[in-house]
Amino acid sequence: MEAVRLILRYAHLVGFALLLGGALVQYYSGRIYVNAVMLWGATIQVVTGVALAAPLGREVQPDPAKLAVKGVLAILIFIMVLIPYLKKRETVNKGHFLAIIGLTLVNAAVAVFWR
Repeated sequence: MEAVRLILRYAHLVGFALLLGGALVQYYSGRIYVNAVMLWGATIQVVTGVALAAPLGREVQPDPAKLAVKGVLAILIFIMVLIPYLKKRETVNKGHFLAIIGLTLVNAAVAVFWR
């Protein structure tokens, strides 16, 4: 089961990289919109995050409060990415876009710094 958990953690990090990298590329290109890479990253983050929250035979379980905070952040980011993508918006409000980037970084900070 340890191998499954490590593979899920790796996929979770790939999702983070896709989400943040896709967002930064769009932001620095000057044309701010939600692209497919960001949607894939947000989707991977939610799916692997739910799978990582499962017990998977571990002796020490993660803090339920931390899981709840990360889950809420991941769902919020997913919704913030999904809605403009489905509506095929040519541009997204700069504040909305910066909120996606900020919440993605906060979600990573919760994972790293909350013990």
